[in-house]
Amino acid sequence: MRHSILLSVCLIGTVGLAACQKSSDAEVDRAIKDVNVIDSTNLNQVMLTAADPNEAVAYFQRSLGQDPDRLEFKRGLAVSLVRAKRPVEAVSAWQRVIDDPNSEAADRVEMADALIRSNEWDKAEAQLNQVPPTFETFKRYRLEAMIADSNKDWDKADSFYQTAVGLTTQPAGVLNNWGYSKLTRGDFAGAERLFGDALRQDQKLFTAKNNLVLARGAQRKYDLPLIPMSQVERAQLLHTLGLSAIKQNDIVTGKGLLKDAIETHPQHFEAAVRSLDALEANVSN
Repeated sequence: MRHSILLSVCLIGTVGLAACQKSSDAEVDRAIKDVNVIDSTNLNQVMLTAADPNEAVAYFQRSLGQDPDRLEFKRGLAVSLVRAKRPVEAVSAWQRVIDDPNSEAADRVEMADALIRSNEWDKAEAQLNQVPPTFETFKRYRLEAMIADSNKDWDKADSFYQTAVGLTTQPAGVLNNWGYSKLTRGDFAGAERLFGDALRQDQKLFTAKNNLVLARGAQRKYDLPLIPMSQVERAQLLHTLGLSAIKQNDIVTGKGLLKDAIETHPQHFEAAVRSLDALEANVSN
């Protein structure tokens, strides 16, 4: 009888030990899985920000090969294709994302961005029309403004640009875009103001400096604005201003500005030299 009791106790102990062991193994497996998820998430973020775009594309393609239903891999591939300047492929990748039942409104905005990069403006507009009006982000309104520009719906464009400016702490880029919109529609004074606003936000934005000179040149203001510029930038802006003067048929002024650009540049300024040679050849003929 005593042996039976002892055997029962041993069996219970053995079963209990096995149960504990199984429980412990399961917890270890869960812990390892959690660590892998964390590591994967960190690696995904590195690939989306710091990695070479084409390397990131290859990484997310491999990841999708192993786990084709994982939404974060689909998104990662789509984002990486845009970063790699492969917009046509990015459109297909974003389509896979928005077809996923767990996709979000932000994904449709990104799809519209990829479509614009692929010059599919009508399709981009159709995507944005499906985004709920309550989804208000800087990127959504910046894209809305660009589409309104392409449709020459200036009132809408101005409204969307204004909203976008209010939704970002770094508005220099969108102010520059807004200024360029004004420039293309012939509102040169309005464009000049917006390019100036852009440069107050980011003094290093050379595109805005060049656009500012274009807006001033269109108004026959042939002096350089008082903005920070390097010697090379000064030469480039003088070149832009000279071409603008020639376009206005102010040939003598334009010629002088091109000569100033060549003299100002610390190295040989091939573009300005070609412009001046072409001008002088045209005048002599």
